Amino acid sequence: MPPQSSAQKAAVSNFVAITGASDRTASKYLKNASYKLNEAVDAFFQTNGGGGSGSAPGAVNRDAQLDRLFDSLRNEREDGPDSLGADSAMSYLQSIGVGLEDASLFLAVELLQAPSIGEIPRAGFVNGWREACIEAKTEAQAAHLKYLASLMTRERDLFRKVYRYAFVAGKEGDQRALSLEMALLYWDTLFKKPGQSWVGSSRKIDWLNEWRCFLHENWKRSVNRDMWNQTLEFAFKSIDDDSLSFWSEDGAWPGVIDEFVAWYKRKSSEMEVDA
Repeated sequence: MPPQSSAQKAAVSNFVAITGASDRTASKYLKNASYKLNEAVDAFFQTNGGGGSGSAPGAVNRDAQLDRLFDSLRNEREDGPDSLGADSAMSYLQSIGVGLEDASLFLAVELLQAPSIGEIPRAGFVNGWREACIEAKTEAQAAHLKYLASLMTRERDLFRKVYRYAFVAGKEGDQRALSLEMALLYWDTLFKKPGQSWVGSSRKIDWLNEWRCFLHENWKRSVNRDMWNQTLEFAFKSIDDDSLSFWSEDGAWPGVIDEFVAWYKRKSSEMEVDA
């Protein structure tokens, strides 16, 4: 077997850090994937850990291990038997490398199906890590989240899933919408790494800043689910086409998006006249 190049050795080191596998296993998966790290890691997580069937002995054993880990994270005096409260949840998330002020927070919340940002349920914890085929060790969980965060920066389907779940976990109690203040905070959190930047690809327009300015000037209401979801779809399109040529008055965008486009075009025209 020929010696590995420095790039291949680096790929092995990264694979081991992400998966917790041995160097030998890393080399095998990387060789099969022509040393494409993301493809090799995907293949590893898809074929290891026995995630699918809850009745398989390996899955049953993993559930028991995850239950024990969950219990070790609970504060007996403050947490319920099947839930990590705010302090315990935040302590756990920080221990696995989650940034409490960036998009990795919502990545973890979605994976664990947390009903709110300050709570992690036992069922979501066990099911989330089992389905991800990750063992009951915080080191392995941290490595997997780091890997997912690296994907979220560029994979829109993953980012969309996390973004949409942020609305679910971010609402207060039985409210059906986000307050504008909270929505702005969450947009600021999601639209930066390890999330995806809302900046035009050609003219580098900072659309998030434009959106924020528009809302401060013109929007006093709350943000419902449709507005939240459609903002992301508009963001994707305005990243790809910052001339906004995709938008038309006959489109099916929410009224607030139409108002934003009109506001931005009017503002741009006024700036051109002044120049």
